[in-house]
Amino acid sequence: MDPVVQADQPAQFGTAQKVVVVEDNYSLNDIYKTRLEILGYTCFSAYDGREALAIIERELPDLVLLDLMVPKIAGDQILETMRASDWGKNIKVLVISNLNEADAPAGLREQGIEGYAVKANLSNDQLDQLVDSILKPADQEESVDLDAA
Repeated sequence: MDPVVQADQPAQFGTAQKVVVVEDNYSLNDIYKTRLEILGYTCFSAYDGREALAIIERELPDLVLLDLMVPKIAGDQILETMRASDWGKNIKVLVISNLNEADAPAGLREQGIEGYAVKANLSNDQLDQLVDSILKPADQEESVDLDAA
């Protein structure tokens, strides 16, 4: 068997899961994208709401990291549009915002998000762990001993 993974193979055969990072801060977007790619995810960046919806509809990702305060179409409206469509109603969404959840637009949890994180309180390692916990079922998580290296 050829050890090279083909892009058209289903996820259970090792194809990287897709994540769309919706973040208008270019530096943060790049940090999130780079870290997740190192973990083996295929990532796409969107810097505004229109671009985000186009990429999400085209790529049908496994997860969307969604900032609420992005230009052109706000994050809560992106989520609402996704949930109203056949293509986006079941895509997992993790909201990452500078707003505390109490200050965020009402109804986010009711629209089916996986979680809510405040950027200022979120370390890069915590982001990695959140994404892994959402996308890797408990019985498939890899055990990594960082002290053994």
